[in-house]
Amino acid sequence: MPTATPISQNTTVIVHPLVLLSVVDHYNRVAKSTKKRVVGVLLGQNNGKTVNVANSFAVPFEEDEKDLSVWFLDHNYVEAMNDMFKKVNGIGPKLRASDLEINELFKRYTPNPVLVIVDVKPKDIGIPTDAYFAIEEIKDDGTATTKTFMHVPSQIEAEEAEEIGVEHLLRDIKDNAVGTLSTRINDQLNSLKGLQSRLEEIREYLQKVVNQDLPVNHQIIYNLQDILNLLPNLYGGETVRSFSIKTNDQLLVIYLSSLIRAVIALHNLINNKIENLKGEQQITEGGEKKDDNASKDKEAAAPKDAKVEVKEEGEPKEQKK
Repeated sequence: MPTATPISQNTTVIVHPLVLLSVVDHYNRVAKSTKKRVVGVLLGQNNGKTVNVANSFAVPFEEDEKDLSVWFLDHNYVEAMNDMFKKVNGIGPKLRASDLEINELFKRYTPNPVLVIVDVKPKDIGIPTDAYFAIEEIKDDGTATTKTFMHVPSQIEAEEAEEIGVEHLLRDIKDNAVGTLSTRINDQLNSLKGLQSRLEEIREYLQKVVNQDLPVNHQIIYNLQDILNLLPNLYGGETVRSFSIKTNDQLLVIYLSSLIRAVIALHNLINNKIENLKGEQQITEGGEKKDDNASKDKEAAAPKDAKVEVKEEGEPKEQKK
């Protein structure tokens, strides 16, 4: 039900996997192979500290790619669905100029709409959702307040029935041949790529602030300062010594593994050589036995009742018994 629960930066938006599947299906049916985006209504409950997004439905939406201020959203369709479905809308893949106006439109149906952006073609491994709330931003120079989006954390969670359904859908595309080691290496590589992209985003943001392209947001600066304060001092003697010990231990394990593999390979080579020599010896002994048997067979085939006598003149004379 719509509630007037206040929203803060501590609020977390929880998105269920079925919502992500519905968004991807909507995008593939309507805007696949194009640069267009799709809009839908997310359904859930606001529990104060968390916003649980458990369902969604698509909404007819069109906008001019050349002029983002020109867009159309079917109000009648949303109003017809409002009695059955309530809560927030989701568009993507990035914030655009007309998003504040779209967000204000949905305040007709719920006092605190949540803007959730789902990236259907993520380049990095991670959570493909970003959640925002519209707030009034007070400027330091005393000028009039302006509306802007406040980013809040988002998570992907599922009920037990959803987990079973999603696992069943993804079972056919899961590669069971991938080993544990390769999976761990791939996960670490993806984590490093994600860290690199985040650092590049921080650098670009700070550069824009320095160039006065963006106003100074003190909350973001405070958060960056907290992150930098948590970094360890890599130039300290104890840290260098710990890294050296850890590296030496890992190199020792690699050396011992290589040495053991070499010894096992040499042992197998010697065993193969011995087996080959035994095989050749058996073949040679078998040939000699065959020759002996053949000689014995020839001797046994000669006539035993024939006898040859030699006369004094040297002429042989055959006698029979």
